[in-house]
Amino acid sequence: MEELKAKVKISDYLYILYSWKRFLIINISIVVVVCSVIVFLLPNEYKSTATIMIPQDNQAAFGGLTSLLSGKSSIASAGSKLFGISNTSEDVLLGIINSRAALVNVINKFHLEKYYEVTDNNTDKILKAFKADISSDPNEYGMIEFSVINMNPTLSAKIANYLVSLVDSLNIKFNIQRATTNRIFIEKRYNKNLTDLHNAEEALYKFQKKYGIVAVPEQLEVSVKAAAEVETELIKKEMESYFVKQQFGENSPQYAGSLAEINLLKKKVEELKYSNSLRANSNILFPFKEMPDIAIEYLRNYREVEIQQSVLEIIMPMYEQAKVEEQKSIPTVMVIDKAVPPQLKTSPHRAFIILLFVALATFILITFVFMANNARKLSSYTNPLEKRWSNFSKKTASFFRVNA
Repeated sequence: MEELKAKVKISDYLYILYSWKRFLIINISIVVVVCSVIVFLLPNEYKSTATIMIPQDNQAAFGGLTSLLSGKSSIASAGSKLFGISNTSEDVLLGIINSRAALVNVINKFHLEKYYEVTDNNTDKILKAFKADISSDPNEYGMIEFSVINMNPTLSAKIANYLVSLVDSLNIKFNIQRATTNRIFIEKRYNKNLTDLHNAEEALYKFQKKYGIVAVPEQLEVSVKAAAEVETELIKKEMESYFVKQQFGENSPQYAGSLAEINLLKKKVEELKYSNSLRANSNILFPFKEMPDIAIEYLRNYREVEIQQSVLEIIMPMYEQAKVEEQKSIPTVMVIDKAVPPQLKTSPHRAFIILLFVALATFILITFVFMANNARKLSSYTNPLEKRWSNFSKKTASFFRVNA
């Protein structure tokens, strides 16, 4: 029974639609005609695309230059990364193409305010409309596609190609500006390093001239060896003096001569340890009491020279590389596919638009049919609006000669 009622119910609905067939056919036909007229009045839009790729990093060439200058290409490479001297990235190019400066440049060159019919010189309105017609995205092959939609296929290709050249020129300009900033910064540090190195060398020179020292470790070693030899000789003479005393007596001439030698050796030992006259009489030997001060002062001056020299070995290749980068104006992008005027339109999709509106209109009209069919059969009303709706439904059914 339930299945029979369901079939009857469906047949009732179909009968209502059949009864209103004239209404449905006429109105759907009107929608089709109106939509077709409107859609075919819409202008065709064409999409032109240019494909570019970022060339391989040219850093190796500059690494070779810096290796010739200092033999430390790894240091130069690290310095170039530290100061931002590297290859262009996709994010940089996409950022440039979507920048206000680039878009306004294109708008002014091609007078797009006329194309978008903006008469009040409102740049923001033109930018909003233009951004909707351009796209720039990496594809699955790692390349970047610049696409431009325009009603003129030739103009769309021209804009796309101009965008590519504009991105390249702006990127070169930004790279040069960045390289100039880097060069100025490195140059200041380079000049300071030269000054510091000169001061350190002057301090070492004055120290060496003051003490007559050329190589502290070697000269101090000579002083130590000399003192060791003198003290060894002193011990030897003291032992000999003891035997002379035992053999010839304390008052013998032999013993007196031996004591004279011992006293002379002791005097030399004292001179090596404490005498300031030793340094004046010798360019090699130094008194032991001054050795720690001389050694520490020498090491400090020598260390400062070595530090500044090491800093120079790092900064000089970076400075030379920054100067080269500042003068570099080679293309930063490689054009794979130049934009050409498209032969096929990209929009509007007329058939899809017509079908969409027809489906929407059909749904609305069928809903109206069921509501109007019920309303025209009412005999009592709960409010004036319901009565007006019922009268309108009756007039509509009568106009379209609905029999049900």
